[in-house]
Amino acid sequence: MKIGLTFDLRSWYIDRGYSMDETAEFDKQETVDALENSLKLMGHETEPIGNTFQLIEALASGKRWGMVFNIAEGLYGDGRESVVPAILDQYKIPYVFSGPVTMGLSLNKHFAKLVVAAAGVPVSPGCLMTELKDLDKCNLKYPLFVKPVSEGTGKGITEKSLVNSSGELKTMVEWILKEFKQPALVEEYLPGREFTVGIAGSGDDAVAIGGMEVICANNLPYSVEVKENYLDYCKYTPLDADIIDECKSVALHAWKALDAVDAGRVDLRADRNGKICFIEANPLAGLNPIHSDLPILSRMYGIEYQTLMEMIMKSAIKRIKK
Repeated sequence: MKIGLTFDLRSWYIDRGYSMDETAEFDKQETVDALENSLKLMGHETEPIGNTFQLIEALASGKRWGMVFNIAEGLYGDGRESVVPAILDQYKIPYVFSGPVTMGLSLNKHFAKLVVAAAGVPVSPGCLMTELKDLDKCNLKYPLFVKPVSEGTGKGITEKSLVNSSGELKTMVEWILKEFKQPALVEEYLPGREFTVGIAGSGDDAVAIGGMEVICANNLPYSVEVKENYLDYCKYTPLDADIIDECKSVALHAWKALDAVDAGRVDLRADRNGKICFIEANPLAGLNPIHSDLPILSRMYGIEYQTLMEMIMKSAIKRIKK
């Protein structure tokens, strides 16, 4: 099968004057090369397409593919991860990973929590701040955790995200509204252990392939800076036997509630009583074979990168053939 690859290459944007912050979620060439090599090992013909702009140019020139392997994050707006799947839908070109509705829903952490909570998945109480006067409606119990509602890779999370007073809350909300031009999500802080669980498959075929605990040095938040330097700041360990079943169950129920497909990650954290709660879902998880969380946790359970890729493609092909 001829498979096109859509991706946001960080260097492409940097060369055109975009900032490091704007491109924090984007991939390096080594990730694209790894994906392409893996697909070729499966016997597929590959064609790198690139980002949304390059996809539009390719489609306009008449190019088509049997399937597109999409890891494009998009650049602006809370629907940025939905752009490539939405365009491909219009051309009836099948693709790997979730569609535009699930991508947009999952990127908005507030909407995602509403959906998974309605499905019975535990979440931390929270509220959305679209303007400063919304602070008057906040009746949550301190300490609170504040973050942008629609960012990934830990963007907008700092040591000041954990707030203990109304003054600290106002300062953080004001900063997010101004800096990120989007609402702030305020949640009751979950003080327990933090986990991420890998999912492969779709619908009833979805399985939790494993997970890991994320332990940050000096109790640092899992921010973009920490993630980019995880070897210095983080320790990753496989899920303990006493917690693995609960983590897998919560993650899988959230995954199905969001109608996510093929593969991704679900992030979890324990509340003060030890109950595992949903934080967010990532249906477009990083696939760098060395540094991304999903390949890292997969290796902990004996699933090497090539096998993980084969699981993803098997899910996509089966889903598309239905």
